[in-house]
Amino acid sequence: MNPLIDIRHLDQSLWLDFISRQVLTNGELKRRIAEDALRGVTSNPAIFEKAIGGSADYDDTIREQALQGKSAEEIYQGLAVADVQAACDLFRELFESHDNSSDGYVSLEVSPELADDTEGTLAEARQLWQAVDRPNVMIKVPATPAGIPAIRTLISEGLNINVTLIFGLDQYQAVAEAFIAGLEDRAQAGHSLTNSNSVASFFLSRIDVLLDPMLEQLAADGGDRGLLAGSLVGEVAIACAKQAYQRYKEIFAGPRWEALVAKEANTQRLLWASTGNKNPKYDDLKYVENLIGPRTVNTIPVETMDIFKQKGRPAARLEENTDHARQVLADLPKLDLDLDKLTQQLEKEGVQKFKEPFAKMLASVEQKRQQALAAD
Repeated sequence: MNPLIDIRHLDQSLWLDFISRQVLTNGELKRRIAEDALRGVTSNPAIFEKAIGGSADYDDTIREQALQGKSAEEIYQGLAVADVQAACDLFRELFESHDNSSDGYVSLEVSPELADDTEGTLAEARQLWQAVDRPNVMIKVPATPAGIPAIRTLISEGLNINVTLIFGLDQYQAVAEAFIAGLEDRAQAGHSLTNSNSVASFFLSRIDVLLDPMLEQLAADGGDRGLLAGSLVGEVAIACAKQAYQRYKEIFAGPRWEALVAKEANTQRLLWASTGNKNPKYDDLKYVENLIGPRTVNTIPVETMDIFKQKGRPAARLEENTDHARQVLADLPKLDLDLDKLTQQLEKEGVQKFKEPFAKMLASVEQKRQQALAAD
């Protein structure tokens, strides 16, 4: 028995939150697709920083391109595009299969430096889409105020979009609205909706990382408020996810959506992101096993995937205890905790957490570029 395969019977797809030249060339990614029912791959600036800056796998290519006069940014983009193309090709058979369920995608992110720049995001998303030139690439765009209108436009143009850095329910609602409006724009322009696919990436573990210390401090103060706070420790992220899924079911129903279904539109699936456990007190599979449900994706780190293969217990739990989830979120204001403001803070921090490794990665490429030029 392989829990990674069993989870497919529950209509959830597992994507790997990792990419590197090594797993593409040594057969590991191909093996995971064949043996572990891996259905996709996501990347981000932190992942590429680890892959490019933390290994010598790319050094020869960096040297060659440096001698061709390319900048660090051009070299990085070339490396990232080549890796994503190779991964897309490995997933192509799955993508084209009859049971693909909108799987077989590989995600590549626009520069985090463009998070507050709608026009810049549009330009880079289009450029990456054309550079990768694979039908199963997804371009990642953050759900920032500047990103939301870009998402609508890109969906209308037929790009596959992985909307990233979603932390709040209202933010998720805005993302889903942008997706639907983009499909409507596309249909009105006379284009097919058949191959328009998108996921909405809801980030989870960081919610608990932010909220838990606040709740623990309130619990330490004692009294009725302390008891209430103590009961909410470790509960908020899962509650947010379960409520987001209920909203998903409401959004993708009714006359407006049915009109798009008639034109063969696919729903924008919820994708659970930031699902590696960051708190040693919690089960390693906290953000995996509790969120298994139909028409969803969970993108997990290599380590979490291997743990799930060893001891995962697949079962449809996403719609269990939804009343409790609703109550958890209703209790936060009683403790003067404003979840909307806190998730807005997480969004800003999330952008910064991608900017830092992106800058570090470019600095690493620049250093290797300079070394190549000096040695020439």
